[in-house]
Amino acid sequence: MSILLAVLLQVGPNPLGGGIAGDELVRDRPARTSGAKADLGASSAWLQGCLDQIETDPARAHAMAQIRRTETAGHDRVLANLCLGTAASALGLWDDARAAFAAARGETPDDEPRARARFAALAGNAALAAGDATGALDLLTLAESDARTAKAAILEAIAATDRARALVTLGRGEEALAALETATTRAPERSEGWLLKATLLRRLERLAEAQPAIERAASLAPQNPEVALEAGLIAVLGGRDDAARASWRSAIALAPDSAAAATAQGYLAQIDDAPEAATTGAPAQLEQPS
Repeated sequence: MSILLAVLLQVGPNPLGGGIAGDELVRDRPARTSGAKADLGASSAWLQGCLDQIETDPARAHAMAQIRRTETAGHDRVLANLCLGTAASALGLWDDARAAFAAARGETPDDEPRARARFAALAGNAALAAGDATGALDLLTLAESDARTAKAAILEAIAATDRARALVTLGRGEEALAALETATTRAPERSEGWLLKATLLRRLERLAEAQPAIERAASLAPQNPEVALEAGLIAVLGGRDDAARASWRSAIALAPDSAAAATAQGYLAQIDDAPEAATTGAPAQLEQPS
């Protein structure tokens, strides 16, 4: 294992926040222990210090990484770009983040496809956050290819999931569904793929297929209020109002202060104010989240 790949397995957390919610792109690392930084070597110790700085002063970390990038080469420059992209993400500088992550992938040797997959996926998510779905699609396709080369099923599934998001943004729903099929096949234990698959099938008005997908998501993530929220939408559109109420009440109980709970509360108010829902399957004004 190269020093770069060893370091990539230890950095985190995910710098993109909601961009790759719950992913393993930069989280699958052992727990930090006292004295670990000294054991990582000078290069990775610098990286960890830069990532630590992001938590308290991302602007300073951004400047540190820029300086480091201009003064180094090889894997040190790759690590500088990693921290630069992470800091830029924390600051909402999505174009800068994309450029830094893409540069990190480009300067990573071809024989380290797992690291290249991570960088391409991060760059793709930065492009999505910047509103460039077409650019994101290209980067996430690269990430999937690198992940397949590395035989990294989870990374491939993450990239496929985010490629589906880009495709939905571009109005290419059937292609997005195929990407989610890849994601759920490559990593069937990840609830996110099943949740997004259920959501997309519901949007495509394929409720009979959406139901088993949301049930699978619920079995994998029973404490996720977003799953309960989506389950309620699928139920109400299928004319099962009592099941919808139960799902939305569950979302509220699971996370009372969350956005999902607030949305569920609104849905409950709408359905209870619309007696025609029992025959039409859903109140006409019921808003459906993305």
